[in-house]
Amino acid sequence: MTLSNCIELKAPYLIFIGDTTSPLYAKTGLGIIQWRRGLVAGQVRFEGNDLDMGVPDLTIAEAVAAGVKSIIIGVAPVGGCIGDDWVSVLVEAANAGLDVVSGLHRRLAEYPELKAAADKAGTSLIDVRVAPENLPIGTGVKRTGKRVLMVGTDCAVGKKYSALALADCLKTRGGKATFRATGQTGIMIAGQGLPIDCIIADFVSGAAEAFSPDNDPDHWDVIEGQGSLYNASYAGVSLSLLHGSQPDAIVVCHDPCRESISSCPGAKVPSVEDCMDLNLKCGSLTNPNITCVGISVNTSQMEESKRQPYLDALAAKTGLPCIDPILNGCDAIADRLDII
Repeated sequence: MTLSNCIELKAPYLIFIGDTTSPLYAKTGLGIIQWRRGLVAGQVRFEGNDLDMGVPDLTIAEAVAAGVKSIIIGVAPVGGCIGDDWVSVLVEAANAGLDVVSGLHRRLAEYPELKAAADKAGTSLIDVRVAPENLPIGTGVKRTGKRVLMVGTDCAVGKKYSALALADCLKTRGGKATFRATGQTGIMIAGQGLPIDCIIADFVSGAAEAFSPDNDPDHWDVIEGQGSLYNASYAGVSLSLLHGSQPDAIVVCHDPCRESISSCPGAKVPSVEDCMDLNLKCGSLTNPNITCVGISVNTSQMEESKRQPYLDALAAKTGLPCIDPILNGCDAIADRLDII
């Protein structure tokens, strides 16, 4: 059984961030701009919001004049609901003929004003975070092909960026590779994937098995991770994805500037070594040969002069390639995958 939540978004896009000021919660918009910059015409944010994603500020009228076809909600707040003060902007966009795209938990059609506007204008309300029906349970049966999963010391530490960069690297080197999106932003970037965190718990591992099916022996599925085994809020999703993916390899993703778990105040971020060991131990349930091939570090918040020394020290400590995928590329980790 092969699963895919295929979507079709009309470009160019306008990224809505509203009153969201934290890059952590604006990762959807930032990710789309990072990986699909040519499709983004601009951003819309409320007055006084100094979070700038590096694209032009546009009103809805200006966006329409610029040929924009879709407004994408570029933020992922805790709880996954649309703010009351966002609805009027989205209604204006729908009335102006733009499709409205959301990766949040609550469906767009549940907002009466928005549904009415879309129905009247003939525009689409597109919910990316919709689980397929008739999902299987996990079986643990071995599949052909190879799989590498991004795991993290916490949420939002670079798992999606690492997977995208590694998949691009493998393909650039002439290898067979597919980026497997497991979250709303990845799905928007790739055009397909599986929103793993909206699936009923019993079926998460089975869904992970199904969306990474049998493949050629030399083909790599590069799987976007979700959450962290160390994050009490989302560890269940992380564990099920780990078991269902049956990865031959993992890449540990880490933010060295993060001191506490994002959604669990007072919970300390684990060391890279502890995170690696726990994921290898848990992953061995469905793949006894699982191994770690490298560390991917988000150094964006570090002083530039400290970035490479940090990576070098971590590499010496772990005996593994340690890279920032945006700054260094992923060749060192791809080299490790070549010998598996």
